[in-house]
Amino acid sequence: MRTSVRSAAFLMALATLGFIACSGSKTSSSGVKLQGAGASFPAPLYQKWFKTYSSSHQGVQIDYQSVGSGSGVKSVIDKTVDFGASDAAMTPEDMARVDTGVQLLPMTAGCIVLTYNLEGVKDVKLSRKAYSGIFLGKVKKWNDPVIAKENPGTKLPDQAINVVVRADGSGTTFVFTKHLSAISPEFAQSPGANTLPNWPTGTRSKGNEGVTASIMTTPGAIGYIEYGYAKSQNLPMAILENKSGAYVPAGTASAQAALGSVPLPDNLIAWAPDPDAKDAYPIATYTWLICYKQYQDKAKYQALQGLLDYCLTDGQKESEALGYIPLPAAVSDKVKAATQNIKLAGSAT
Repeated sequence: MRTSVRSAAFLMALATLGFIACSGSKTSSSGVKLQGAGASFPAPLYQKWFKTYSSSHQGVQIDYQSVGSGSGVKSVIDKTVDFGASDAAMTPEDMARVDTGVQLLPMTAGCIVLTYNLEGVKDVKLSRKAYSGIFLGKVKKWNDPVIAKENPGTKLPDQAINVVVRADGSGTTFVFTKHLSAISPEFAQSPGANTLPNWPTGTRSKGNEGVTASIMTTPGAIGYIEYGYAKSQNLPMAILENKSGAYVPAGTASAQAALGSVPLPDNLIAWAPDPDAKDAYPIATYTWLICYKQYQDKAKYQALQGLLDYCLTDGQKESEALGYIPLPAAVSDKVKAATQNIKLAGSAT
């Protein structure tokens, strides 16, 4: 695979600095600023949404730091942000630590893909046994028989597999390890589903941005990233075996098939760790914005409600172009209704 040093450097810079979405030139001294932090999985879409909203709302500035889901949840608990973001949702125990209460809102959805750096090799198929074995450190070469078996006619190199994993507490990691735990009893036992597991193998990089950059610059590398990052950098994506035994590429239709197999409950938290549908891509997830249920500042409350309304309506039209899955109408309607649980302190509205 041809790598782009310039693109990799750009992504590495983003991994260090985080995404910042703002419109300072249009913000007056009497304006309002919303500070958010969390998941890197939806960061490109959030960046676009927040800039678009700020540019059309004089005096509203939105600053979002792509620091990972774990840091996003911690920031909500510590009340150092106006909203957080997490691909791992939020545990009941962590929710109980926020005295104002929290409202989790799925804002978009996406696939987690395995992208790799193999010169001249495209459309690699990976069985469940192959990719769980890779991340357990048991499948070590690209021409291992467990990989070669599903790729007849493909010249796989006698090259070490360089695994790249997340270094930070990550919702993307949680979703990926939740899936691996569902398909591999050995993985479920150790390291198991976690935002920051004790990986038995792999080089660590921070954020989806950092993992992407590491893969692009490391021959023989493989790692898990959000579909939008792979799509934007034109990276190859492995075709994965799903529960029914079909090999399915990542995409909007296959991700919708995965999420459609799981109803969204009243708390708006749903998982599809190993979807049954024959046409389902095996690793798909919602990603959540975390808001407080009460806000003291009226201007921030109004700005947040306006932002949420935009993201759940016109903003959804921007999702697919960036590699995300637009929320189905029934889901977005349910999420919009849940925004009414977010109140201005001391007000019944």
